Amino acid sequence: ENPRKCCTVIAQLLHLTNTGQQLSGPEATEVFFGVTKLFMSDDASLRRMVYLFIKEVAETCDPDDVIIVTSCLTKDMTCDVDLYRANALRVLVRIVDAAMLGAIERYVKQAVVDSSGQVSSSALVSATHLFLSSPDCAAVVKKWLTETTEATQSPNEMVQFHAMQLLYQIKSHDRLGVSKLVTQFTQRNSLKSPLALVLLIRYTAKLLHDEADEGRIGADGSSYQESSSAVARAGYTFLESSLRHKTEMVVYEAARVICNLPMTQPEDISPAIAVLQLFLNSPKPTARFSSMRVLASLANTQPRLVSKCNEDLEGLIGDANRSVATLAITTLLKTSSENAVDRLLKQISSFLSDLADEYKVTVVRSLQQTCLTYPSKHRVLVGFLSNFLREEGGFDFKKSIVSSIVSLMRAVPETTESSLL
Repeated sequence: ENPRKCCTVIAQLLHLTNTGQQLSGPEATEVFFGVTKLFMSDDASLRRMVYLFIKEVAETCDPDDVIIVTSCLTKDMTCDVDLYRANALRVLVRIVDAAMLGAIERYVKQAVVDSSGQVSSSALVSATHLFLSSPDCAAVVKKWLTETTEATQSPNEMVQFHAMQLLYQIKSHDRLGVSKLVTQFTQRNSLKSPLALVLLIRYTAKLLHDEADEGRIGADGSSYQESSSAVARAGYTFLESSLRHKTEMVVYEAARVICNLPMTQPEDISPAIAVLQLFLNSPKPTARFSSMRVLASLANTQPRLVSKCNEDLEGLIGDANRSVATLAITTLLKTSSENAVDRLLKQISSFLSDLADEYKVTVVRSLQQTCLTYPSKHRVLVGFLSNFLREEGGFDFKKSIVSSIVSLMRAVPETTESSLL
């Protein structure tokens, strides 16, 4: 009679189960049957809470008790209200096993290609859960390939995303199938969903990594664009074209993937670095941090290429986001020339004291690596580290300085005198 009060009670029960306070068998059964009576309610909020509760407690209740609600859920799955249909689908897949799946298979297949994005997405997500639940269920889901492929043409972006995810899962153990999937969608250019495109970029990268592992890429020192592998050429062309997409998410993912490709040549990575350099000047902290992280990783193997961004990196040393500032410092220490070390240390010293100890430790390790790269700068670098031993700082920070100085004394004998002083 009071839907709001019922919603509150169900929310409290869910809170108990989610905080580890499990109901006993008799309690769970009693509560479960009490909740199922609320299927008679027409209140949308209450019905959603009922679906959520059944989905959450289905695994703890007696399977024979749970099966009783199957008829109610099947009825909801065929009604005219999209909200009920979508939620009923999500709950049913938590209850049914491979033997029962045949009874509702027709409804799920119809829902996958439903005109409602909410229903279609729910069906695709449910199919994904079924695929992972057991080999028998996976065998049934594999038969829905036609419907799943059709769902990738949906105008709804989330439906495209979930359809791509399920398609890849179905074909993941078939390398030729994955290759055809990637080739089909990279050439057709039919995906409008940024999330689906991000998935396609990742699947393309996986394919290129497999090609490299089998020796089809980079063996002759050629770039991806000039590779003898048609898969490598087509895959790289798609990734490079994604750098010009209108959505930042897609552009970043393409740049990140290109920078992490195996057996790359400078001409392969340069377009990605140019895009990441633009992100360094973005007003969004997330864009600056994400591009900074990729460049910091790339600087370990390609410092000369990343050095083109040094001017922009220096501007980030004083960034309000300390994670960005720390990455900028550590990257500059890897990419700067020997002559620039003194100037860089002056910039770092002015606000290193503002950083938290966890960031200072990262900077200390980078300074140690710089000293190994440029041994002639040992006096300046060791002196810089020694000065910070006298400054305020926690145990881990001071310990990292001492450990770095001791390591340098072993690796670069010239530092012994200046270190002991």
